[in-house]
Amino acid sequence: MSTIDIAAPSALASPATKPRLSFWEVFNMSFGFFGIQFGWDLQRANMGPIYEYLKATPDQIPFLFLAAPLTGLVVQPIIGYMSDRTWHPWWGRRRPYFFIGAVLSTICLFLMPNSSSLWMAAGLLWILDSSGNIAMEPFRAFVADKLPDSQRTQGFAMQSFMIGVGGTIASALPWIMSHIFNVSQASVNGGIPHSVRYAFYAGGTIFLAAVLYTIFSTKEYPPANLGSKEKSDDADKGFGAGIREINHAIFNMPRRMKQLSLVQFFTWPGLFLLWFYYNTAVARNVFHAVDTKDPQYIHGVEYGGLTLAFYSIVSFLFALTLPAIAGRLGRKRTHTICLLAGALGLILVGFVRQPYELFFCMIGVGIAWSSILTMPYAMLAGALPEDKIGVYMGIFNFFIVLPEIIASLFFGWIMEHVLGNNRMLAVQIGGVMMALSGLLCYLVVREKE
Repeated sequence: MSTIDIAAPSALASPATKPRLSFWEVFNMSFGFFGIQFGWDLQRANMGPIYEYLKATPDQIPFLFLAAPLTGLVVQPIIGYMSDRTWHPWWGRRRPYFFIGAVLSTICLFLMPNSSSLWMAAGLLWILDSSGNIAMEPFRAFVADKLPDSQRTQGFAMQSFMIGVGGTIASALPWIMSHIFNVSQASVNGGIPHSVRYAFYAGGTIFLAAVLYTIFSTKEYPPANLGSKEKSDDADKGFGAGIREINHAIFNMPRRMKQLSLVQFFTWPGLFLLWFYYNTAVARNVFHAVDTKDPQYIHGVEYGGLTLAFYSIVSFLFALTLPAIAGRLGRKRTHTICLLAGALGLILVGFVRQPYELFFCMIGVGIAWSSILTMPYAMLAGALPEDKIGVYMGIFNFFIVLPEIIASLFFGWIMEHVLGNNRMLAVQIGGVMMALSGLLCYLVVREKE
């Protein structure tokens, strides 16, 4: 999208002069994340079971998640770079990418529960994750674009709140469909249940509607160098110059970004193992289902989704308190404590004997999730150059994607040869990784108090 508005630079684009926004202005600019998270949590809670419905074995599950992070590794910095250089007098800078990502994701969410084969589902997940990244990546930069530094923790906490609310409803949606709307749990030949199909249809609709709300309710500030010769020359450099700039940014990351990247690298494997195996672990280890055709399997998967919804409730409620806690303890200490709480919750999952005990474990996971979505970005935003926030946020997400790629390539072998396909042990290993990330946060990150 080219720059076609050549008005004089706006003083509002300067970080020193950005006005404080009202609560509802911050709410409006964050509401699209509610829809984006709806798409993420629908697939996180249901892709493992969907793969098993389509006859995948436990050691195949990580590999089936591989294509999506590989694509994200490429998509995220490119989208960040492009959105840094986009300007349209109506669409703005980041909002074109919100719209494109939302439309593509909605199409995938409608098609996913109608997958007729394992590889069709894996291919749709590939496109869905790529489209979700197109919509999500500019949202992180959106906060830094719109808010002064004093409000950035509030802005990322509001995104965390929206993520928590969206995740709560999305994770519980198959259960809601079958128990409240009386949608049949039955499926054709042991395939994907109707309750899951309708949940994906509803999720796709909500995804698009929420993103459109933000697009129509929020305006953007023009880039500071809009209309300048520097801007015009930069736009004419082409794709090759973009690749060179991304490479330069990778090898010249700010010191705080390097510190936080190490923490991210060990944080996210815990979450991936949770999303890979948790619902199927609940079905088999807590509800003692024999196979996917066992009625207890569907009940276990839906109950697992309900407990994931509970951790999202904890997450969005805790997000309301995060700015105050961080203001008192500091962002680094707050994030360290939250990560250790999440690690404890994941490890304790393996000691559960009654289904209701899972809710207590999810309290810690919800606290960690709220902080993971807020504190790293709040600590990072102030350390980035204003004209390259998008590309640096894309690179920062490398350290989310790389652990998923490693897990997808190697954890299937670990599942088969070391863990004996014990899904619950995989979730607990995720807890150990999260505990390590908490210690690294405390020891490595240097935060200016």
